[in-house]
Amino acid sequence: MKRRYETVKFIFGDWVAAVLAWGLFYSYRKLFVEFTSEGHNVPFTLDEKFWIGILLIPFLWIAVYALTGTYRNVYRRSRLKELGQTLSVSLIGVLIIFFTLLLDDVIISYKSYYQTIFTLFILQFGLTAFIRLILSTSVINRIQKKKIVFNTILVGSNQNALTLYQEMESASKLAGNHFLGFVHIEGSNGHKLDGLLPHLGQYTGLRKQIEEKEVEEVIIAIESSEHENIGRIINQLEDMPVIIKIIPDMYDILSGSVKMTSIFGAALIEISPQIMPTWQHSLKRIMDILISLFVLIIFSPLYLAIALGVALSSKGPVIYHHERIGLHGKPFRIYKFRSMVVGAEAEVPQLSSKADSRITTFGRRIRKSRLDELPQFFNVLLGDMSVVGPRPERQYFIDRIMQIAPHYRHLHKVRPGITSWGQVKFGYAENVEQMIQRLKFDLIYIENMSLALDIKILFYTIVIVLQRRGK
Repeated sequence: MKRRYETVKFIFGDWVAAVLAWGLFYSYRKLFVEFTSEGHNVPFTLDEKFWIGILLIPFLWIAVYALTGTYRNVYRRSRLKELGQTLSVSLIGVLIIFFTLLLDDVIISYKSYYQTIFTLFILQFGLTAFIRLILSTSVINRIQKKKIVFNTILVGSNQNALTLYQEMESASKLAGNHFLGFVHIEGSNGHKLDGLLPHLGQYTGLRKQIEEKEVEEVIIAIESSEHENIGRIINQLEDMPVIIKIIPDMYDILSGSVKMTSIFGAALIEISPQIMPTWQHSLKRIMDILISLFVLIIFSPLYLAIALGVALSSKGPVIYHHERIGLHGKPFRIYKFRSMVVGAEAEVPQLSSKADSRITTFGRRIRKSRLDELPQFFNVLLGDMSVVGPRPERQYFIDRIMQIAPHYRHLHKVRPGITSWGQVKFGYAENVEQMIQRLKFDLIYIENMSLALDIKILFYTIVIVLQRRGK
């Protein structure tokens, strides 16, 4: 609730800045820029452009700020980074406003255009940055005084963990970490944090502790002899919405892995759950919605034709659905046109193969072009899936994959997709071994996620559909 209140304060501050900027700019424009054909100033009146600007422009600014992630986590704001973001967004926004609303103004010389752009930019950027600076400084001061805290678990129980804990707790400007306790790596090691923090057990129970205690940060401060466990710890937490920080060794420092985020804070390597820049993440979701609406509307006759074909080719429902695992390991219902006989998976879940007798004649045709996947655009609209992302699997197969490749958990960091790089490369997997082969490409996709890569995968998916190379 407190975080929502702080977010509203920042949104209101940006709205006030935009209203003031437009009001002052409009006054400047009428008094110093616009002239009649005789060269006299135009009368100062509140015309249509003023009211359009004062009513709509502030909300457009807020929408742009939201898309670029300004309001995503108001407690994790860097004032310097925020200043740079405000500068770039203000410049782009002012240019758009100029070309849509101000280009047809009556002026004496083209120098007035430059004055107009410069004045609007200075007002919009200056007022927004000033109000944000006040609000951000207020938040940072409350964090440093521990009036705002982040629930944190410390991984480690020996000298490194003790030193880090003492350093963070005795810092002149605190980072807002509220340590709930520590977990140990090996039971035979000493617990030097006993008496200072509650002991929460072994690191293998970390996920449960995070869920129960609403943890926001996990700080790994283990000994050099325990470093082989770092991969296992990160693997446990990859699909969880927590920030992971690791105490670095000298190699990490020399290799440039340690990035400065605070002058007074402890030197830590931060692993953020954010994979894509916020603006790309927002644009990806917008693209998902627009593409899904386009497919569902434009290809509605195709949906009807396939539904009729399924109904006439075999007995049973037209749409088949079952449970799969999605973002952050949460289950959801996935929808497909039924391409198999009813009861094909009555007992144990099975993967399909090229010569699968369970597939109907009509089902084999639509699977060739992957048309059986078309109902999943409803899943995309519901937010369960994305157009591009790793293919979701059933829990039964995930359990089997995890025994061989525990890093499969990384796929749950993102929404599953209708198509993926692994799907383009391998098609449908016929066994667990092929699933693991496909996994490598899905992991590479996640580490390189971008809108450009999504568009490329979509292009090759369309080629596969047109060439009927599905199976």
